[in-house]
Amino acid sequence: MLSDKILEAKADENPIKEIRFENETITEMDMTKVDFESVQFIKCRFIACDFTGAAFYHVTLENCDISNCIFSKSYWKNAEIRDCKADGSKFNQTVFKEVRLVGSSFPYANCVNTIWENCTIKECNFKEAFLSEVKFKKISLSKVDFTKVDFFKTPLKGIDLTECTIDGIMVSDTHTELRGAKVNMIQALDIAQLLGVRVI
Repeated sequence: MLSDKILEAKADENPIKEIRFENETITEMDMTKVDFESVQFIKCRFIACDFTGAAFYHVTLENCDISNCIFSKSYWKNAEIRDCKADGSKFNQTVFKEVRLVGSSFPYANCVNTIWENCTIKECNFKEAFLSEVKFKKISLSKVDFTKVDFFKTPLKGIDLTECTIDGIMVSDTHTELRGAKVNMIQALDIAQLLGVRVI
C-alpha cells in the first residue's frame, strides 16, 4: 500500500496525508520531495530508499528501520522518531523543528550542516556520527551517546551535555566548539585531556 501511495504522490505532486502504515518493507524507492503530513509509520523497514528533499509534518516513526537511507535536505516539523534504527543514514542539510528523537540508534549517521530548533533527543545512540557545522537552537539532550562524534565547527555554547557520553569527541584544533558548553566534573577531566591539560 505504501509503495502505491508514494507513486501516486510523485505523479500528482500531492502530499501523503492522515494515514497509518504498519509492517511495510520498501526497497530502493525514490521518495524525493514527497511530503508526508500526519502520517504514522509503525514497524516499517526502508532499504536503501531516497527521501532527499522530502518533508515530514506531524509524522511519527516507531520501531522502524531507516538505516542507510538518504534524507538529505529534508524538512521535519512536529515529528517523532521513536525506537528506530537509522545506522549510517544521511541527514545532511536537513532542518529539524520541534522534533523528538527517543530511544533510537544513529551511529555513523551523516548530520552535517543540519539545523535543530526546539528539539529533544533522549536515550539515543549517535556513536561516531558526523555532526559538523551544525546549528543547535534550544535543544534538550538526555542520555545521548556522542562517543567519537565529529563536532567540527559546531558551536556547543549553552548546550547541556551533563547527561550525555562525550568520550573521544572530535573538534577543531582551537577547540572553540566547546566554549560555553555545560559539562559535569568527569567530562571536564576528559575535555582537559583533549586540551592537553594534565590534571594532577
